[in-house]
Amino acid sequence: MDFGIATAVTDEGIRPHVLGAAMEEKGFDSLYLPEHSHIPVSRESPYPGGELPRGALRNLDPFIALTAVATVTSTLRLGTAVALMIQRDLFYTAKEIASLDLLSNGRVAFGVGAGWNIEEMRNHGVDPRTRGALLTEQLRALKEIWTKDEAEFHGKHVDFDPVYAWPKPVRKPHPPIYVAGQGPASLKRLAEHADGWLPHSGTPPAELRRVRSWLADNGRTDIWISVFGAPADPGLLQSLADAGVDEVSLMLPTLPEAETLERLDELAKVIEPLRA
Repeated sequence: MDFGIATAVTDEGIRPHVLGAAMEEKGFDSLYLPEHSHIPVSRESPYPGGELPRGALRNLDPFIALTAVATVTSTLRLGTAVALMIQRDLFYTAKEIASLDLLSNGRVAFGVGAGWNIEEMRNHGVDPRTRGALLTEQLRALKEIWTKDEAEFHGKHVDFDPVYAWPKPVRKPHPPIYVAGQGPASLKRLAEHADGWLPHSGTPPAELRRVRSWLADNGRTDIWISVFGAPADPGLLQSLADAGVDEVSLMLPTLPEAETLERLDELAKVIEPLRA
């Protein structure tokens, strides 16, 4: 089982290039960053984890931060958990991810979710009632843009005639797409359009096994399961390994540089016995 870090890189904490270099030196496999363009001051949407973390208010753009990480690392996978694709321009996003994949020599893992902040997505002109259908079409269209010299797509929510769009990603056929969410619609999207699943760390091992079996029954034995944002609990991590999870990203709070490096040392010691 691989081990990564899930954290919000902000203007108040460690800089991304320092974090990435330290992670690779300590043997971590991946870094996952979240995304919010903004947080509306007046908000009724509850944060799924309880109180809204400060990192959600101040996170850097994930693709710019991951580009900084790419310049000082050579093996670390560069992921989003999650990018809010429904709030993004399709063509700019395709170019950003392909550019990062090119500059990192194929190390991007594009994690996406439909989002929870209704007010935020409305500010982007997104109808929350159709966000799932929009996301599905965007993922299909991204694959066309990344893999075709003359890409076109005609759907209900995404529609464009043939276009040129370069660069193309280094990773073939395209950077892996990881889908978050555990409801029926999310799992359908996972089975039909994704390469990996991003369940949260509270997902019971029995449910992880059930979904793995369900995916196999639907012809998807190749799905990568990456549990997101786990606490550094050796018992939990062992249970996830026993459940056949491919990767776990450990939650790292947003801290100043010295404190972050100390915490990384602690996390590296926690996972060392599990790597043996």
